[in-house]
This record gives sequence, structure tokens and C-alpha cells, in this order.
Amino acid sequence: MDSVIELSRRDVVDRRGFVAASSAYALAALGLPDPDAVLRRVRTKSGGTAHVGRGEAAAIRQMTKSLGDAAAELGGGHARHLAVRYLHDDVAPWLDGTWTEAVGRELFAAAAQLVHLAGWMAQDEGNQDAAQQYYAHSFRLASEAGDAELAATALRGLAVQAIDLGFRATAVRVAEDCVDQAKSLDDPRALAYYQTTLANAAALDGDRRTATTSLAASQTSIERATGVPGESWASHYSIGRWAHEAGMILAQLGDYTSAQDHLHHALDIHGLDRRRTRAIVLADLGTVRLRQDDVDGAMASWTEFLDCADGIRSVKVQDAVHDMRARLYRLRDVPGVEELDDRAGALE
Repeated sequence: MDSVIELSRRDVVDRRGFVAASSAYALAALGLPDPDAVLRRVRTKSGGTAHVGRGEAAAIRQMTKSLGDAAAELGGGHARHLAVRYLHDDVAPWLDGTWTEAVGRELFAAAAQLVHLAGWMAQDEGNQDAAQQYYAHSFRLASEAGDAELAATALRGLAVQAIDLGFRATAVRVAEDCVDQAKSLDDPRALAYYQTTLANAAALDGDRRTATTSLAASQTSIERATGVPGESWASHYSIGRWAHEAGMILAQLGDYTSAQDHLHHALDIHGLDRRRTRAIVLADLGTVRLRQDDVDGAMASWTEFLDCADGIRSVKVQDAVHDMRARLYRLRDVPGVEELDDRAGALE
């Protein structure tokens, strides 16, 4: 708890103090707190300056949802300072307050969600070390609250970061622990969420058998998902988001035809309700179409991507712009490429 407060304080006053993320830290984060620590931290606490009830835990969840909705639409670079300030100024005193054991578990679970969001925002803004530390703290808070889904989601954040940074063996290890952490869950959306992450890590590592097996398992799970999603991030994992991730895994495995079909399903069949997500999928679709020598299709996708990307503050969107411009250089003699490149240049 104290380390979370210190992390938020450092993030508020001096973001330059963070260094590059490492695979060693991601693995070190896997250590679960001992059982006695769980009981010590969430059992009835007295002597704090603030009396905390379920209302405070609900307030954290509501604020996390509001900030998360904004970040999903406009990128993690928007409003991250608000999430960090809220964690530091409002949530920290509650964590140091007085509560019953039942409230303590709710409080720690809600704080785990907020800390995870701060990590996702930091990662999407390009601050990899801050993201890694927030994910690790979210994992510990969730574990102490006894919430397997939140703990698995925090591990997924670390696994995805390891994938993005090219830590292949670490990505597989953390993704496997993520799936193992979720073995007691029965929400098919959550299970698909974690299995897809393992498939992605395995594909990056060149393990085709594990990638295809995990991808098939994720498809079985997501096809069982029915009804209204729950409140957690994992339970909001939609078939459209799955189709995007599955498409990019298939592209890594060299099956570009199936990859394009999945991306088409993500965009046109199931739809994507977040502008940031739609922009990234359109950029990926352009790349997949180019690999199939469909230059016109690639340019059409990239044009839509630029329409979506304007105003989004996300390192993934920025990386997609850089990637697109590098590929456009090879097509510089094609009509319309110069105009497209000029538009992309304005976003850098």
C-alpha cells in the first residue's frame, strides 16, 4: 500500500525519475504476497484518519470507468495526470484509513483497477517503466483482495508490455501465469482475453503450436460469450476486439488471408466503439493488405486510419503512423501516396 502511494507521488512530481522497463522486473512482479500479508492488510483496520465504507470503493470504480472511457477513446496521453492525481490525493488517504475486512477487500480491488488504468495510460503514453510498476502494484493489490480476475488482468498488462518491447521469453512466461491465475474463472470473455494474450506471446516467440492451440481455445471461449458484459475490463472483451487480436496473430503466423478476414470482421461485422481502437485496427489492416500486394486496399485503409487518428494521444497510434510512412516510401511513385504521406506527417 505504501509503495503504491509512493509510486503515485513520484509520478506526480517527477516523471523523469523512471527508467526503461525490463524483463527482469516483469518476472519479479509475479511473486504473490504471503497469505499472512493478505490477512494483515485487508482485515479490520483502525486508527486511520479517514473512515472508509463501500461508498468510497464505489467512487473509485466510477472514477476509473470515467477516466478509462476517455482514455479508450482518445488515448492514454489524455487525462493520465487526472488518474494519477486522483490516486495520490483521494485514494491514498482511503487506503490509509479505517475499514472493515469486507470493505478492505472491496477497497483494494477498486484500487487495483485504478492502478491498472494508470499503468495502461502510462504505457499508451510511452512511459514503459511507470506502466510496468503500476501493473505490478495492481497485481499485488488484486491478489491481496483475493480477486483472481483483476490479478490475471494485471499480469496480462505485463505480458502485453513484454510483447510490445520484444521480451519474447518473458512475454510467454507472464502470459502463461496470467492464464494459470484465471483457471478458476468461468467468464468466457475473460478466458478468451487471457488465452489470446498467450497466443500472441507464443506467436512472437515462434512457437506455432502453442500459438494456434491458445488461439483456438480463445475462439471457443469468446464464442460462448453471451449477455451483457460485466464491469471489469476482461468482461468487456468483445468478439470484435478478439477478431482484431486474432487477425494480427494470424498475420504473425503468415496467414494473411485469414488475418484480413478477421480484421474485416472486427471493423465491419462487429464494429468497434472506440476511436483509438478503430484507428489501430485500420492501420493494421493497411499493413496486412500491403503484404498481399493490395496497394489500393492498403491506401484506402490508411486513409481511414488517418481520419480516426487525428487528436488521439497514444504511442501505439504514433507508432502506426511511423510504420505507415516507412512503408509508403517504397510506394512513393504510386499516385496519391505523396498526399497520404503529407497527411501522416502532420500527425507526427
